[in-house]
Amino acid sequence: MRILLLCHSFNSLSQRLYVELTERGHEVSVEFDINDTVTREAVTLFDPDLVLAPFLKRAIPEDVWQSRRCLIVHPGIVGDRGPSALDWAMLEGETEWGVTVLEAEAEMDAGPVWASVSFPMRKSTKSSIYRRELADAAVTAVFEALERIESRVLTPSRPDPADPAVCGRARQQCRQSDRAIDWTSDTTDAVLRKIRSADGSPGVRDVLFGRAIRLYDAHGAISLSGPPGTVIARCDGALARATRDGAVWVGHVREERDQALKLPATHVFAAESAALPEVPGYAPIRYKEEDSIGFLHFAFYNGAMSTAQCEELRKAYRQALARPTSVLVLMGGPDYWSNGIHLGLIEAADSPADESWRNINAMDDLARDIITTADRLVVSALRGNAGAGGVFLALAADEVWAREGIVLNPHYKDMANLYGSEYWTYLLPRRAGAENAWRVTQARLPVGVDAACRLGLVDHALPASSAQDPTAIAQLARTLAMDSHFQARLAEKRRRRDADESNKPLAAYRAEELARMQLNFYGFDPSYHVARYNFIHKIPKSRTPLTLARHRSQRQRCLAREMRHDDAWHDPGSQHARKQQHDD
Repeated sequence: MRILLLCHSFNSLSQRLYVELTERGHEVSVEFDINDTVTREAVTLFDPDLVLAPFLKRAIPEDVWQSRRCLIVHPGIVGDRGPSALDWAMLEGETEWGVTVLEAEAEMDAGPVWASVSFPMRKSTKSSIYRRELADAAVTAVFEALERIESRVLTPSRPDPADPAVCGRARQQCRQSDRAIDWTSDTTDAVLRKIRSADGSPGVRDVLFGRAIRLYDAHGAISLSGPPGTVIARCDGALARATRDGAVWVGHVREERDQALKLPATHVFAAESAALPEVPGYAPIRYKEEDSIGFLHFAFYNGAMSTAQCEELRKAYRQALARPTSVLVLMGGPDYWSNGIHLGLIEAADSPADESWRNINAMDDLARDIITTADRLVVSALRGNAGAGGVFLALAADEVWAREGIVLNPHYKDMANLYGSEYWTYLLPRRAGAENAWRVTQARLPVGVDAACRLGLVDHALPASSAQDPTAIAQLARTLAMDSHFQARLAEKRRRRDADESNKPLAAYRAEELARMQLNFYGFDPSYHVARYNFIHKIPKSRTPLTLARHRSQRQRCLAREMRHDDAWHDPGSQHARKQQHDD
């Protein structure tokens, strides 16, 4: 089918559906819902069989849904209506929730239902559930709806709101007053539920050290307590605040003022936090060991890696190398493996150019350490999404494993043609081949795990359950460590690294990449700084990028088709030596 994805922005759910639909052979184009005129124009240009809206903030024009079948992906159970479905489900402690695919009509979220899928609610943040359980359910529901439509026999249902089996209901937008925290009486669980229901956006309004802020990134602070409402400790950028029966870690805050950024709590309250005791607990970096296998976890908020975090992770990596292990698994976090440099802290710096330079060099130092590790095998186990420099950092390992359902964005160019580093000019062609590497970076499209395996970016697909349960990862690592050819593989790894270094030193790749990055940071063209500002401050785009709006770009349509269907990418041979056979 020809499917137009109509969305407010190309968020995680929109990307996931784009990947899944294109993987199954549908012809998909994307249009940002900027205004009615643009939407109508996109429908005229693409002439879709179906308009699919996974993330909208306003109604589809009536003349569009009357002339085309338009399906809305609503993040709620059948009968639920309103813009804060998942927020309310978390606030009210629902143990099961769902996704409904319904047809657009005049009344929002009230059209005929084509499919609905439920899922158990996990105690986590709204953004985490949205990216994982809700996205999985949405994929299932969308394909169920498409099957019903394509059957030309099955029809949608229109549940009776009076039917007790339909437990959803219309609710207003969740307000700050609905999430307000009373630090003197709320339990730790209540505080966590309120902050987590607003994580990502809009955050929970509160006051800390006399300043109006919004709270994000909350975790239980085990074994800590104090007078309710007081800030009692700090750890790795987070502040611990006491509740009635314990305490919570607050990792990130945003001040209630114009141009304020969401930043680590100790960064915003640097002077106040300096007087607090530092105690363990928040710990985004953790190391575990089982037999001869090391597991290095780094669950950085939203996958962003600041200069200091890169340096701390590099220190932890070197400490892990001092352990007597044969395999070291880089686990990242359960929601994000890495998204590269920390654009938020760069934007907040006195000199964003200088901080960009420090941050990319810290990322490069870490990548170089991984690439040059010679005495064991290193695995990147991607349990969550990865983007930009985070993808190429993962490629520095000997093997890359990725969980089914995650999305990779192996490119930098959407940040105003940022060139990128992390030795990508060495790592990407080594795995995917020069022609495929060019296609990946130029297409600037999200990539699913199946496509990433075909490209050679990923060596093994992990089960969806590995986000929470690392059993499959541990078993694979044990199998790798016990392989009878392990020592021979290590010897081949060292031989190849020596040969690559002799052919062209890593320092040369880095120097060439950083020369281009220096122009991005310090050159006369301010595009990177403008794009970063717009991204951090969530400035809506004035148009859909041509890389996504394929109905507006014939060349991009050709590139995307090649990425999906080129038989050379299905070569059953080595994933590190693909050969492009297709004649452009």
